[in-house]
Amino acid sequence: MSFQPFSLNCNGRLLTVERPVVMGILNATPDSFHAASRTDAQAVGEAAGAMQEAGATIVDVGGMSSRPGAELIGAEEEINRVIPVIEAVRRAAPKVVISCDTVYAATARAAVDAGAGMINDISAGRFDEELLPTVASLNVPYVLMHMPEGATPETMQKHTHDYGHRVVTHIWDFLAERLVALREMGIKDVIVDPGFGFGKSQSQNYELLKNLHAFAHLGAPVLAGMSRKGMLYKPLKTTAEGSLPATAAVNLYALQQGASILRVHDVKEGVEVIKLWRLLEEARIVGR
Repeated sequence: MSFQPFSLNCNGRLLTVERPVVMGILNATPDSFHAASRTDAQAVGEAAGAMQEAGATIVDVGGMSSRPGAELIGAEEEINRVIPVIEAVRRAAPKVVISCDTVYAATARAAVDAGAGMINDISAGRFDEELLPTVASLNVPYVLMHMPEGATPETMQKHTHDYGHRVVTHIWDFLAERLVALREMGIKDVIVDPGFGFGKSQSQNYELLKNLHAFAHLGAPVLAGMSRKGMLYKPLKTTAEGSLPATAAVNLYALQQGASILRVHDVKEGVEVIKLWRLLEEARIVGR
């Protein structure tokens, strides 16, 4: 599937994307499922600088774990975690766009004030009714992710039967409806994320991956976030730490299915996957 270029207005900075890009993950949390991605403000400069050097276009800063079973924290605690990290990333990696992973309006506003240029929300605006109006007023791109209605990270794996036999069409319809609503609210730049691992069974995750090309027809860039998740390491009987090769494999497939952004813990390897995808694309075009 051919790549569709796009542009994003990131807090006054125009990001023009001509080929797929990498979003690196920085978790300012004590309990992220992948231990190596956890950091704090003291270590973040080195980590962010390394991500920029390795080729990250976006760095996603999160202060609250969203792994299965995790409990939500409050906005005040989240702000205390993420703002020093965002400020450190801005100083150490000025070329990257900083994304803030949050479900709260207060965190989103504080993050953008501190230098973030994008909001990444696992809740689709359902946990804080002020979040979407706040994003619209901030005029920054928004990552719209699917998680089952009524679910939280703590309970989401109890909702894997919510789709019947229509997991792809169910999620496509959800994202399409929300896209219309977001644009009516004035949120101009939206990225869609089918939410791998968020209230999906192993087979549902792979059905989504197999049909990821369908989401590209929503008319928005598609984010693929499968890095080191249980959908990879559980069937291979390994661990999050041992699932880098599997992450590379599914990310290459996601690019072939039309993904625009790879959200990864390992930026260097993510960038390498994009380079290999480009070689495959060039060979396909030459072979016509």
